[in-house]
Amino acid sequence: MVKTNGNIQPTVIRTQRGLSVSGTRITLYQIMACLQANLSPELIRDRFKLSIQQMNDVLKYINQNRDEVETEYQKILEQAETNRQYWENRHREQLLNAEQYIATTPPQQAEEKIWTKLHTWKNRIAQEYSSY
Repeated sequence: MVKTNGNIQPTVIRTQRGLSVSGTRITLYQIMACLQANLSPELIRDRFKLSIQQMNDVLKYINQNRDEVETEYQKILEQAETNRQYWENRHREQLLNAEQYIATTPPQQAEEKIWTKLHTWKNRIAQEYSSY
């Protein structure tokens, strides 16, 4: 609980993102990831710019509601993996389409001149350095 202007507000609240630190965009899932990576509470607190009280409240909440938090965290990880696979496959398809387009599209006349000039320069430089 955090005291503001004489009012006591809970440190951990549920938002559209899920369990979050009140007054921030920090989710407990981000903190859980840091805990899973064996970061110290002090380092986590510094990374997210939390007060000592906020960090203590978050750790207390996680410990008191371990099953609920762990279940939600696992769902978040599964969704993140699903999203990662989707975008990886989508990028792979786009890359293949681009490679096929490049392979089947003949170079334009201006591009041919540039490529010829580039290869001429590369050959000249290679010959100069091979004499050393």
